[in-house]
Amino acid sequence: MIAELVSVGTEILLGNIVNTNSAYLSEKCALLGLSVYYQTVVGDNEARMKETVRTALDRSDVVIFTGGLGPTEDDMTKEVVADVMGLSMAEDEHSRKRIETYMKQYEKNDKKRRITSNNYKQALVPEGALVLDNQNGTAPGLIIEKNGKTAILLPGPPNEMKPMFEEEVYPFLRKKQPEIIYSQMIKICGIGESQVAEEIQDLIENQTNPTIAPYAKTGEVHLRITAKGESEKECKKMIKPVVRELKNRFGKNIFATEEDKTLEEAVVDMLKDQGLKLSLVESCTGGAVAARIVNVPGASQVFTHGYVTYSNRAKRRCIGVKKSTLKMEGAVSAKCAKEMAKGGCVVSGTDISLSITGLAGPDGGTKETPVGTVFMGCCYNGKVETREFHFTGNRRKIREQASAHALVMLRECIMEGIYKKD
Repeated sequence: MIAELVSVGTEILLGNIVNTNSAYLSEKCALLGLSVYYQTVVGDNEARMKETVRTALDRSDVVIFTGGLGPTEDDMTKEVVADVMGLSMAEDEHSRKRIETYMKQYEKNDKKRRITSNNYKQALVPEGALVLDNQNGTAPGLIIEKNGKTAILLPGPPNEMKPMFEEEVYPFLRKKQPEIIYSQMIKICGIGESQVAEEIQDLIENQTNPTIAPYAKTGEVHLRITAKGESEKECKKMIKPVVRELKNRFGKNIFATEEDKTLEEAVVDMLKDQGLKLSLVESCTGGAVAARIVNVPGASQVFTHGYVTYSNRAKRRCIGVKKSTLKMEGAVSAKCAKEMAKGGCVVSGTDISLSITGLAGPDGGTKETPVGTVFMGCCYNGKVETREFHFTGNRRKIREQASAHALVMLRECIMEGIYKKD
């Protein structure tokens, strides 16, 4: 079946909000085996909305609308869809009672608020529509079927739309689609996108079902293996040998095989498994690596200290970098990174410490040390390894790349034999 997504709202066209709904729904439709050929954003204009609805219903089997179900005059999605599909509107008593209960609770929580009559506009629904209760708001969702076409109307706020889709719409569409699509992710770090692409070129050239699709991310490459079949069990069976082959080719560079697992989560898990305590000493990244680590639940079990030694004085006083090193080698040097990492272990008493020092720009670079030069050090069990990197882009991009590669280096340092405890 062909599905189409229509996002309603002038605020999206003006860039006031980011349209995350379409990205979410596209992924869910793909998992259902639906083919999404078009995504449209239309403002709160009746004439343009009617044209959009007609076009979408003409070329697609299922059209999913988000937004425009609220109580104000510019919320007109269901009215326009009903008009185009030739359906009259009537109040749904069940929806009115739910809205009334919700609004009374809302009024009770804030005495200054009052229930306005326009809220009950949300209880008007097209004849014959399947009404979807909104557990997180007032506007109900709708499923309308006529002449072989299906229009699905969902509220715009993601915290209302997503639960409604997962609880009501996904099961509805699953029954209509005989085949499903199942995917598994392989996440790789430590090697670039071009190298990964070269390594799997033969697999991609010969693929039919399942397929492999690479996605590049800063410091990482993700491979999505997707199979189409009659059941999830059948899809998993087809995917299994492909995953096995990818593990044979990329080995230790694979840090996750779960969709939601991040690189920082993989690092924290490794630290937990080995019973290690971590400290970070950052300069040009300004605590960005620490921020990624503490995003992981349970990071406090392994991450004890984070130092942002941005100035030379801070490097000397907080971490113990030698004055002579800063004078002779400079703050952006392998020797400074080495002393920062070693000092991190000493002053914090941790098992492993990673340091980052560099030039994020846009100023400060020289011919010998251009903007984008970053040195990292990792001290583990008294031994220190340093690495030199040269990143490109603006200040934000350089810091982002440095943070990602720091996590890669930390992971590799934990894994490598030269850092194993004696």
